Amino acid sequence: MQKILRLLAGAYFLCCLNCAYAVPSFARQTGLSCNVCHTNPPELTAFGRNFKLRGYLLTDTTAKDKIGNAKDLFLSKNIPISIMMLMSNTAYQSNQPASQNNSAGFPQQLSIFLAGAFASHFGGLAQVTYSHADDHFGMDNTDLRYANQGKLAGKNLEYGITLNNNPTVEDVWNSTPAWGFPWISTASGVDPIANPLINGTLGQDVAGVGGYGLWNNHLYADITVYRSEHAGAPTPVTGTGQQYNISGVAPYWRAAWQQTWGDNYLEVGTYGIFVNSFPNAVSGPEDRYVDPSFDFQYEHPFGANLLDMHGTYIHEKSNLGATYQAGGASTKQNHLNTFKLDSTYHWRSRYSATGALFSTTGNRDALLYAPAPLTGSNNGIPDTSGYIAQFGYWPVQNIDIDFNYSGYFKFNGASTNYDGAMRNASDNNTVYMALWLNF
Repeated sequence: MQKILRLLAGAYFLCCLNCAYAVPSFARQTGLSCNVCHTNPPELTAFGRNFKLRGYLLTDTTAKDKIGNAKDLFLSKNIPISIMMLMSNTAYQSNQPASQNNSAGFPQQLSIFLAGAFASHFGGLAQVTYSHADDHFGMDNTDLRYANQGKLAGKNLEYGITLNNNPTVEDVWNSTPAWGFPWISTASGVDPIANPLINGTLGQDVAGVGGYGLWNNHLYADITVYRSEHAGAPTPVTGTGQQYNISGVAPYWRAAWQQTWGDNYLEVGTYGIFVNSFPNAVSGPEDRYVDPSFDFQYEHPFGANLLDMHGTYIHEKSNLGATYQAGGASTKQNHLNTFKLDSTYHWRSRYSATGALFSTTGNRDALLYAPAPLTGSNNGIPDTSGYIAQFGYWPVQNIDIDFNYSGYFKFNGASTNYDGAMRNASDNNTVYMALWLNF
């Protein structure tokens, strides 16, 4: 109990906002309000980061029977299930070819969460999501973990094992891709032609197991290895029709240092993944990707308000020997540089405002980035850059009303006629309005 009180006291200056979202089954399990663990969805406070590191458990005590023996069965007093519904409308500056403007998602997304403590030292978050675009349910972000505590060199050590299906989903900071900004976004916009593997490309398409540790509340490290699993495809995996089929295992790494001074909090770190892949097969020629990345997170309270910032930089180097041999690329050696910076100001219990800048650049490859109406590149260059402005209003803790404007300076290599079909980058600018309900 003393440990819990110390955590609450240390996190208080980050937890005083009432506009926060959490998976409500965690709140029912712990008896704590959502804003103890979260500021803006899914941003974690200091207490929320510790809660996740400790296996989504508030306590590590074992239940006892009437004569003091440990019980074999651990059952939470509350059923650890939550439901999230996201309804939205997206308006485009210029209609996508042969389509209507104002795309409604009713719902855009419906998620069911199994989230909470499953046993002593073991808990997790498992998400199953219905997507309006796909019109079916599928496995979404999932992180199951065993957690424990000990000592290393006389200092506290939080350590554990994670089972998950998305590189970076196990991370406790909001500067890495899985839980990074934008927290919610349109499902009917136009995606840029290029994206690094670590930036969500492998999400829900892999299964991984790894170990992590936080030493002396400062140094964090995580090593996880992943294999392709291709949800919805036949098993065993054949690789047919799949661009990425991991050869052996793909190691993911993460290291970070966190520090507080006065009211300031800063995390700086590195993460990345190394992948050898057989495109459309499970043997033969390989493509190789390595994604070294760097990130930071900064937080500073202003009374009951909070300013936070996140930044990430990804440099992907790829050797596309298999794709080049199959005629899908004009150069074997390629690279992408992706940068994102966002900052949010939270006003007490009701409002949040976020501004973000993003940019992806890379080398020219006329086959890999070929012309195509709406989605292609007219000059074979993948460069995309732009900005996002988002405003949120929380009338109560489990309801969020969002307004988002996304604009592009450049899309798939150009500002004008980027696709070879006379579409401009600014034609993909969108106004996105959403209602987010959580129970």
